[in-house]
Amino acid sequence: MIRSLFVIFLIIFIGCDNTTTEEVVLPSPDLDIKPLKVPSLVILGTIQDAGSPQIGCQKSCCERLFAAPDPGRKVVSLGLVDPDNDKAFLIEASPDLSSQLQILNELSPRKTVLPDGILLTHAHVGHYTGLMYLGKEAFNASGIPIYTMPRMQNYLEDNGPWSQLVSDNNIRLISIRDREKIKLSDNFTITPILVPHRDEFSETVGFHIQGREKKVLFIPDIDKWEKWDSSIVQALAEVDFAFLDATFFDSEELNNRDMTTIPHPFIVESMNTFDSLPHSERSKIYFIHFNHTNPVLNKESKAYQQLIEKGYNIAEIRTVLTI
Repeated sequence: MIRSLFVIFLIIFIGCDNTTTEEVVLPSPDLDIKPLKVPSLVILGTIQDAGSPQIGCQKSCCERLFAAPDPGRKVVSLGLVDPDNDKAFLIEASPDLSSQLQILNELSPRKTVLPDGILLTHAHVGHYTGLMYLGKEAFNASGIPIYTMPRMQNYLEDNGPWSQLVSDNNIRLISIRDREKIKLSDNFTITPILVPHRDEFSETVGFHIQGREKKVLFIPDIDKWEKWDSSIVQALAEVDFAFLDATFFDSEELNNRDMTTIPHPFIVESMNTFDSLPHSERSKIYFIHFNHTNPVLNKESKAYQQLIEKGYNIAEIRTVLTI
Protein backbone atom coordinates (compact mmCIF):
# COMPACT_ATOMS: atom_id res chain seq x y z
CA MET A 1 0.00 0.00 0.00
CA ILE A 2 2.79 2.42 0.93
CA ARG A 3 4.67 1.54 -2.28
CA SER A 4 1.54 2.17 -4.36
CA LEU A 5 0.96 5.55 -2.76
CA PHE A 6 4.58 6.47 -3.41
CA VAL A 7 4.25 5.58 -7.10
CA ILE A 8 1.05 7.63 -7.43
CA PHE A 9 2.67 10.60 -5.71
CA LEU A 10 5.76 10.39 -7.93
CA ILE A 11 3.71 10.23 -11.14
CA ILE A 12 1.67 13.26 -10.12
CA PHE A 13 4.81 15.12 -9.03
CA ILE A 14 6.60 14.60 -12.34
CA GLY A 15 3.56 15.05 -14.54
CA CYS A 16 2.17 18.41 -13.34
CA ASP A 17 3.26 21.45 -15.36
CA ASN A 18 3.18 23.86 -12.46
CA THR A 19 5.02 21.73 -9.93
CA THR A 20 7.87 20.18 -11.90
CA THR A 21 11.16 20.90 -10.17
CA GLU A 22 14.46 21.54 -11.88
CA GLU A 23 15.81 18.12 -10.94
CA VAL A 24 14.04 14.82 -10.42
CA VAL A 25 15.79 11.49 -9.89
CA LEU A 26 13.55 8.72 -11.13
CA PRO A 27 13.21 5.49 -9.17
CA SER A 28 14.05 2.01 -10.39
CA PRO A 29 12.89 1.08 -13.89
CA ASP A 30 10.24 -1.40 -12.69
CA LEU A 31 7.97 1.45 -11.56
CA ASP A 32 5.39 2.88 -13.95
CA ILE A 33 6.54 6.37 -14.93
CA LYS A 34 4.26 8.59 -16.99
CA PRO A 35 5.70 10.73 -19.80
CA LEU A 36 7.02 14.17 -19.04
CA LYS A 37 4.81 17.17 -19.75
CA VAL A 38 7.44 19.90 -20.03
CA PRO A 39 10.63 20.20 -22.14
CA SER A 40 13.26 18.24 -20.25
CA LEU A 41 16.74 16.74 -20.33
CA VAL A 42 17.30 13.24 -18.97
CA ILE A 43 20.67 11.73 -18.09
CA LEU A 44 20.89 8.36 -19.85
CA GLY A 45 24.49 7.43 -19.09
CA THR A 46 27.46 8.71 -17.10
CA ILE A 47 30.33 6.26 -17.68
CA GLN A 48 33.41 6.54 -19.91
CA ASP A 49 33.36 4.77 -23.29
CA ALA A 50 34.42 1.29 -22.16
CA GLY A 51 31.75 0.96 -19.49
CA SER A 52 31.88 -0.32 -15.93
CA PRO A 53 33.07 -2.94 -15.22
CA GLN A 54 35.65 -2.48 -17.94
CA ILE A 55 37.04 -5.31 -20.04
CA GLY A 56 39.87 -7.16 -18.29
CA CYS A 57 39.54 -5.17 -15.09
CA GLN A 58 40.91 -7.02 -12.06
CA LYS A 59 40.66 -4.12 -9.64
CA SER A 60 38.41 -4.13 -6.59
CA CYS A 61 36.13 -1.57 -8.27
CA CYS A 62 35.09 -4.23 -10.81
CA GLU A 63 35.06 -7.56 -8.98
CA ARG A 64 31.43 -7.47 -7.86
CA LEU A 65 30.11 -5.79 -11.00
CA PHE A 66 30.87 -8.71 -13.32
CA ALA A 67 28.62 -10.98 -11.27
CA ALA A 68 26.06 -8.30 -10.43
CA PRO A 69 26.06 -5.46 -13.00
CA ASP A 70 24.91 -2.05 -11.80
CA PRO A 71 21.98 -0.91 -14.01
CA GLY A 72 22.95 2.68 -13.30
CA ARG A 73 26.31 2.35 -15.03
CA LYS A 74 25.60 3.14 -18.68
CA VAL A 75 27.97 4.83 -21.11
CA VAL A 76 27.56 8.60 -21.35
CA SER A 77 24.45 9.92 -23.11
CA LEU A 78 21.74 12.54 -22.70
CA GLY A 79 18.15 12.61 -23.92
CA LEU A 80 15.93 15.57 -24.79
CA VAL A 81 12.15 15.31 -24.50
CA ASP A 82 9.90 17.97 -26.06
CA PRO A 83 6.30 16.96 -25.29
CA ASP A 84 4.95 20.24 -26.71
CA ASN A 85 6.08 19.19 -30.18
CA ASP A 86 6.00 15.39 -29.77
CA LYS A 87 9.78 15.11 -30.22
CA ALA A 88 12.64 13.29 -28.53
CA PHE A 89 16.36 13.41 -29.30
CA LEU A 90 19.45 11.51 -28.25
CA ILE A 91 22.88 13.01 -27.66
CA GLU A 92 25.52 10.34 -28.30
CA ALA A 93 24.91 6.84 -29.65
CA SER A 94 26.59 4.77 -26.95
CA PRO A 95 26.99 0.97 -26.83
CA ASP A 96 24.12 1.07 -24.30
CA LEU A 97 21.78 2.69 -26.83
CA SER A 98 19.09 -0.01 -26.56
CA SER A 99 18.43 0.39 -22.85
CA GLN A 100 18.91 4.16 -23.02
CA LEU A 101 16.23 4.47 -25.70
CA GLN A 102 13.92 2.47 -23.44
CA ILE A 103 14.33 5.09 -20.69
CA LEU A 104 13.88 7.93 -23.20
CA ASN A 105 10.69 6.35 -24.50
CA GLU A 106 9.30 5.86 -20.99
CA LEU A 107 9.53 9.61 -20.51
CA SER A 108 8.36 10.73 -23.94
CA PRO A 109 4.70 10.95 -24.99
CA ARG A 110 5.70 9.87 -28.51
CA LYS A 111 4.46 6.55 -29.86
CA THR A 112 7.49 5.88 -32.08
CA VAL A 113 10.41 3.84 -30.76
CA LEU A 114 13.40 5.59 -32.33
CA PRO A 115 14.37 9.21 -31.62
CA ASP A 116 13.73 12.11 -33.97
CA GLY A 117 17.47 12.60 -34.25
CA ILE A 118 20.84 11.66 -32.74
CA LEU A 119 23.67 14.17 -32.21
CA LEU A 120 27.26 12.90 -32.10
CA THR A 121 30.21 14.58 -30.42
CA HIS A 122 33.07 12.52 -31.91
CA ALA A 123 34.39 9.18 -33.13
CA HIS A 124 35.49 7.49 -29.91
CA VAL A 125 33.81 4.16 -29.30
CA GLY A 126 31.47 5.18 -26.48
CA HIS A 127 29.97 8.04 -28.43
CA TYR A 128 28.90 6.60 -31.78
CA THR A 129 29.06 2.79 -31.93
CA GLY A 130 25.45 2.43 -30.77
CA LEU A 131 24.57 3.33 -34.36
CA MET A 132 25.16 -0.37 -35.11
CA TYR A 133 21.75 -1.17 -33.62
CA LEU A 134 20.06 0.87 -36.35
CA GLY A 135 21.28 -1.52 -39.07
CA LYS A 136 19.73 -4.58 -40.66
CA GLU A 137 21.06 -6.96 -38.00
CA ALA A 138 18.98 -5.12 -35.41
CA PHE A 139 16.20 -2.52 -35.88
CA ASN A 140 16.79 -1.87 -39.61
CA ALA A 141 15.80 1.77 -39.16
CA SER A 142 14.78 4.08 -41.97
CA GLY A 143 16.41 7.48 -42.36
CA ILE A 144 17.11 8.36 -38.72
CA PRO A 145 18.69 11.86 -38.73
CA ILE A 146 22.26 11.79 -37.43
CA TYR A 147 23.79 15.23 -36.80
CA THR A 148 27.55 15.17 -37.46
CA MET A 149 30.49 17.48 -37.91
CA PRO A 150 32.33 17.30 -41.30
CA ARG A 151 35.12 14.86 -40.38
CA MET A 152 32.69 12.70 -38.43
CA GLN A 153 30.38 12.61 -41.44
CA ASN A 154 33.21 11.59 -43.75
CA TYR A 155 34.28 8.89 -41.33
CA LEU A 156 30.80 7.35 -41.29
CA GLU A 157 30.43 7.60 -45.06
CA ASP A 158 33.84 6.13 -45.90
CA ASN A 159 34.27 3.31 -43.38
CA GLY A 160 32.32 0.10 -42.89
CA PRO A 161 30.17 -1.00 -41.24
CA TRP A 162 28.92 2.58 -40.80
CA SER A 163 28.90 3.27 -44.52
CA GLN A 164 26.36 0.49 -44.94
CA LEU A 165 24.00 2.30 -42.58
CA VAL A 166 24.26 5.27 -44.96
CA SER A 167 23.90 3.31 -48.20
CA ASP A 168 20.96 1.30 -46.82
CA ASN A 169 19.31 4.54 -45.62
CA ASN A 170 19.19 3.33 -42.04
CA ILE A 171 20.62 6.72 -41.11
CA ARG A 172 20.51 10.13 -42.80
CA LEU A 173 23.57 12.28 -42.09
CA ILE A 174 22.94 15.97 -41.41
CA SER A 175 25.94 18.31 -41.52
CA ILE A 176 26.54 20.65 -38.61
CA ARG A 177 29.21 23.31 -38.15
CA ASP A 178 31.14 24.84 -35.27
CA ARG A 179 29.12 27.58 -33.51
CA GLU A 180 26.18 27.27 -35.97
CA LYS A 181 22.79 26.80 -34.29
CA ILE A 182 20.59 23.83 -35.12
CA LYS A 183 16.88 24.11 -34.46
CA LEU A 184 15.66 20.68 -33.40
CA SER A 185 12.17 21.82 -32.41
CA ASP A 186 10.35 24.93 -31.23
CA ASN A 187 11.78 24.30 -27.74
CA PHE A 188 15.29 23.00 -28.47
CA THR A 189 18.22 24.64 -30.25
CA ILE A 190 21.69 23.09 -30.14
CA THR A 191 25.03 24.64 -31.07
CA PRO A 192 28.17 22.48 -31.56
CA ILE A 193 31.38 23.87 -30.05
CA LEU A 194 34.79 22.53 -31.11
CA VAL A 195 37.02 21.41 -28.24
CA PRO A 196 40.57 19.98 -28.24
CA HIS A 197 40.68 16.20 -27.90
CA ARG A 198 42.39 13.16 -29.43
CA ASP A 199 40.92 13.58 -32.91
CA GLU A 200 42.18 10.47 -34.66
CA PHE A 201 39.10 9.96 -36.85
CA SER A 202 36.95 13.04 -36.33
CA GLU A 203 36.86 16.44 -34.70
CA THR A 204 35.37 16.67 -31.18
CA VAL A 205 32.58 18.96 -30.10
CA GLY A 206 30.61 19.78 -27.02
CA PHE A 207 27.05 21.08 -27.28
CA HIS A 208 25.34 24.22 -26.06
CA ILE A 209 21.67 23.33 -25.57
CA GLN A 210 19.01 26.02 -25.46
CA GLY A 211 15.76 24.76 -23.99
CA ARG A 212 12.50 26.60 -23.57
CA GLU A 213 13.69 28.21 -20.33
CA LYS A 214 17.22 26.96 -19.53
CA LYS A 215 20.63 26.67 -21.16
CA VAL A 216 22.89 23.62 -20.86
CA LEU A 217 26.56 23.00 -21.68
CA PHE A 218 27.65 19.42 -22.48
CA ILE A 219 31.38 18.68 -22.79
CA PRO A 220 31.95 14.99 -22.01
CA ASP A 221 35.44 14.88 -23.56
CA ILE A 222 38.20 17.48 -23.68
CA ASP A 223 41.98 17.25 -23.24
CA LYS A 224 42.45 20.02 -20.67
CA TRP A 225 40.48 23.18 -19.95
CA GLU A 226 43.54 25.37 -20.57
CA LYS A 227 43.96 23.92 -24.09
CA TRP A 228 40.53 25.21 -25.14
CA ASP A 229 40.42 28.57 -26.91
CA SER A 230 37.45 29.57 -24.75
CA SER A 231 37.15 30.12 -21.02
CA ILE A 232 35.29 27.33 -19.25
CA VAL A 233 34.49 29.75 -16.42
CA GLN A 234 32.88 32.17 -18.88
CA ALA A 235 31.04 29.32 -20.60
CA LEU A 236 29.72 28.20 -17.22
CA ALA A 237 28.49 31.73 -16.46
CA GLU A 238 26.34 31.67 -19.60
CA VAL A 239 24.34 28.50 -18.80
CA ASP A 240 22.09 27.06 -16.10
CA PHE A 241 23.57 23.53 -16.11
CA ALA A 242 26.94 22.17 -17.26
CA PHE A 243 27.82 18.51 -17.83
CA LEU A 244 31.62 18.40 -17.76
CA ASP A 245 34.32 15.82 -18.40
CA ALA A 246 35.29 14.06 -15.17
CA THR A 247 36.90 10.92 -16.57
CA PHE A 248 39.59 10.67 -13.90
CA PHE A 249 39.74 12.01 -10.36
CA ASP A 250 43.50 12.59 -10.30
CA SER A 251 46.80 11.52 -11.87
CA GLU A 252 47.26 8.63 -9.43
CA GLU A 253 44.12 6.80 -10.52
CA LEU A 254 45.68 4.49 -13.12
CA ASN A 255 48.82 2.48 -12.49
CA ASN A 256 48.94 0.64 -15.81
CA ARG A 257 48.60 3.45 -18.39
CA ASP A 258 50.57 6.53 -19.38
CA MET A 259 47.95 9.17 -18.59
CA THR A 260 49.60 11.72 -20.87
CA THR A 261 48.31 9.62 -23.79
CA ILE A 262 44.71 9.90 -22.57
CA PRO A 263 44.47 13.52 -21.40
CA HIS A 264 41.35 14.74 -19.61
CA PRO A 265 40.81 17.41 -16.95
CA PHE A 266 41.29 15.58 -13.67
CA ILE A 267 38.49 16.38 -11.24
CA VAL A 268 41.07 17.84 -8.84
CA GLU A 269 42.18 20.19 -11.64
CA SER A 270 38.60 21.21 -12.34
CA MET A 271 38.07 21.92 -8.66
CA ASN A 272 41.15 24.17 -8.73
CA THR A 273 39.45 26.07 -11.53
CA PHE A 274 35.95 26.22 -10.03
CA ASP A 275 36.41 26.21 -6.23
CA SER A 276 36.85 29.98 -6.09
CA LEU A 277 33.51 30.55 -7.83
CA PRO A 278 30.37 31.24 -5.77
CA HIS A 279 28.19 28.31 -4.79
CA SER A 280 25.60 29.37 -7.37
CA GLU A 281 28.14 28.67 -10.13
CA ARG A 282 29.55 25.44 -8.69
CA SER A 283 26.05 24.04 -8.26
CA LYS A 284 25.50 24.28 -12.02
CA ILE A 285 28.16 21.64 -12.61
CA TYR A 286 27.30 17.98 -13.12
CA PHE A 287 30.47 15.94 -13.45
CA ILE A 288 30.04 13.13 -16.00
CA HIS A 289 31.93 10.58 -18.17
CA PHE A 290 33.55 8.65 -15.30
CA ASN A 291 36.21 6.02 -15.87
CA HIS A 292 35.40 2.76 -14.11
CA THR A 293 38.24 3.47 -11.66
CA ASN A 294 36.96 6.90 -10.64
CA PRO A 295 36.39 6.92 -6.86
CA VAL A 296 33.41 9.30 -7.12
CA LEU A 297 31.38 6.35 -8.43
CA ASN A 298 31.41 5.15 -4.82
CA LYS A 299 29.11 7.34 -2.74
CA GLU A 300 30.97 6.26 0.40
CA SER A 301 34.32 7.53 -0.88
CA LYS A 302 36.08 10.66 0.36
CA ALA A 303 36.25 11.88 -3.23
CA TYR A 304 32.47 11.74 -3.62
CA GLN A 305 31.86 13.44 -0.29
CA GLN A 306 34.39 16.15 -1.10
CA LEU A 307 32.58 17.07 -4.32
CA ILE A 308 29.15 17.10 -2.70
CA GLU A 309 30.35 19.21 0.23
CA LYS A 310 31.77 21.77 -2.19
CA GLY A 311 28.41 22.08 -3.93
CA TYR A 312 29.10 20.15 -7.13
CA ASN A 313 26.80 17.51 -8.61
CA ILE A 314 27.71 14.02 -9.76
CA ALA A 315 25.58 12.97 -12.71
CA GLU A 316 23.28 10.01 -12.13
CA ILE A 317 21.34 8.05 -14.69
CA ARG A 318 17.60 8.81 -15.00
CA THR A 319 17.95 12.30 -13.51
CA VAL A 320 15.54 14.69 -15.23
CA LEU A 321 16.14 18.44 -15.52
CA THR A 322 13.43 20.81 -16.67
CA ILE A 323 14.89 23.04 -19.36
